[in-house]
Amino acid sequence: MGRGAAAGALLVALVVLGAPPAAGAEPLIGVFQEMVQSECHFINCTERVRFVKRFIYNREQYVHFDSDVGHFVGDTPYGEEVARYWNSDPEWMEHRRGAVDRHCRHNYELSTPFLMERRVPPTVSISLVPPSSSQPGPGRLLCSVMDFYPAAIQVRWFQGQQELSEHVVATDVVPNGDWTYQLRVLLETPPRRGLSYSCPVEHVSLEQPLSRHWEMPPDAARSKMLTGIGGFVLGLVFLALGLGFYVRKKV
Repeated sequence: MGRGAAAGALLVALVVLGAPPAAGAEPLIGVFQEMVQSECHFINCTERVRFVKRFIYNREQYVHFDSDVGHFVGDTPYGEEVARYWNSDPEWMEHRRGAVDRHCRHNYELSTPFLMERRVPPTVSISLVPPSSSQPGPGRLLCSVMDFYPAAIQVRWFQGQQELSEHVVATDVVPNGDWTYQLRVLLETPPRRGLSYSCPVEHVSLEQPLSRHWEMPPDAARSKMLTGIGGFVLGLVFLALGLGFYVRKKV
């Protein structure tokens, strides 16, 4: 059964000035936010369609309209007064009840290819986060999953063939503002030298999981020491060859 939802929001910023300031003082300014959010919910294509309109003030929803209910419902004491006022206007309520057809069903064919059928595969990368004062050591591994759509996604961490289900912290799936999303998953356990780590990602846009692998690079001092030892051994080989050539020539 197909499901989908589309939402739009209108933001209105209200600036309220306080009492006149004292001489030489800065004016007091309060900024408040009024948001109106409309949602279309589709269940099994257009077999069942639901329209919801929410009115939010400073992050608090105070009144909403739900086409399944058929009238406004107050979510706060002030919202209850607003709901009673709007519900008492038959013409306004008839217009509002028609929104489920006017906004949702009418635009379904237009919005479905973009919202329901659109697929954008993610890009995946692994980086080593430098240690902090609270977390000393070699750092932590961060898997960054960027620019994907739709939002549903699964990201896991593996050490070799073993999945690491503990000490894994993920951010929320964050919208980029361009109809794509991003997610970051941190492995809190410090990586160990000689082991490989991978971050497989499963998404509806991918035919198979997309995985990135990471191994701790060799220690610089140890690498220099091995290089020095190799050079020393190579020098001994050339010295032995030279001495052998010299002795044979003398004989």
